[in-house]
Amino acid sequence: MTSNDDHERRLRAIGWRAPPTPLALQSGQRVMRVIAQHRNGYRLHDGDAEFPAQPAPRFLRRSTPHEQRPAVGDFVIVEGNPAVIEQIVPRRSVLTRAAAGERHQHQLIAANIDSVFVLMGLDGDFNPRRIERYLVLIQGSGAQPVIVLSKLDKVEMAAATTMRAELAAAIPGVEMHAINAKDPASVAPLLAHLQLGDTAVLVGSSGAGKSTLTNTLLGVERQATSTVRDHDSRGRHTTTHRALIALPSGGCLIDTPGMRELKLTGEEDLSTGSFADIEELALQCRFGDCTHGNEPSCAVRAALDSGVLDAQRWQAYLKLRDELAVASDALEAQLKRKAHARVANKALGKRLIDKYGRR
Repeated sequence: MTSNDDHERRLRAIGWRAPPTPLALQSGQRVMRVIAQHRNGYRLHDGDAEFPAQPAPRFLRRSTPHEQRPAVGDFVIVEGNPAVIEQIVPRRSVLTRAAAGERHQHQLIAANIDSVFVLMGLDGDFNPRRIERYLVLIQGSGAQPVIVLSKLDKVEMAAATTMRAELAAAIPGVEMHAINAKDPASVAPLLAHLQLGDTAVLVGSSGAGKSTLTNTLLGVERQATSTVRDHDSRGRHTTTHRALIALPSGGCLIDTPGMRELKLTGEEDLSTGSFADIEELALQCRFGDCTHGNEPSCAVRAALDSGVLDAQRWQAYLKLRDELAVASDALEAQLKRKAHARVANKALGKRLIDKYGRR
């Protein structure tokens, strides 16, 4: 980076890590970080203060994919006063999901993150299958998943221990903490992921305690909180937009609205992460095209019959595998349509040049 050391020090306070290739900034250009996005523009931070900003016109074109537009967590190159976002600094990590609805689009949740805190309540919100789905989305992001079981103060310790053991058996090897989100001492282990230069993003259902945890880590009541429904322990969306917050520990935390739907993008890989053992079992079957039904020497059926493979986890895997296949087909069809459109536009342009000449 060609700016001075003091500028880089200020940026580090909001999570900056110098990219492998130094940035060549032009005169009048500055690097800032996107801390919030609203309908009328962005809020940026340069390490000292916040600034409003607008994106350059090319980011607003309908043809520009959503994941190629500035998002919360991005470092951007800006010009002018008021600031205009001209470029996005190459991301070191990115967390995405497929947007809700029938149209296949990526929705960028957060950029340049080091950890993803997946919050799930130990009350009626507890659902190991949902955690598995989060992990599938996280595994290709470049960030480390951290499972945070909140509402420890709402359940008996014996019940909490049982639920934590159940989850650890379903997703071995993933860091996990059970916390009371209102207690600074209880959430202290998370500070290991929130030191100077670190950025974590909070994801989870409405009512899981994301805003409460954010307030505790921040040390002040900044984020609005609300009660949850008795029958399912879900809450209203007290966080209405993604926001990056600098913490006293030196790290940054991105709070997000509760997610009602976790759609796969079609680019996930079940052979890694929490389902790697099932994929490995399938490779041990006698037949390469084994359906894991009545075929002889089926390693998956043997593991199910012996109890080595949990039946509910197997069903969860099948559901995600089928959903991933559908999402992958939708992604492939979308890419083909775009390729076809480019070819058609190029051919049309050539015909117009042949007829009217270049202008």
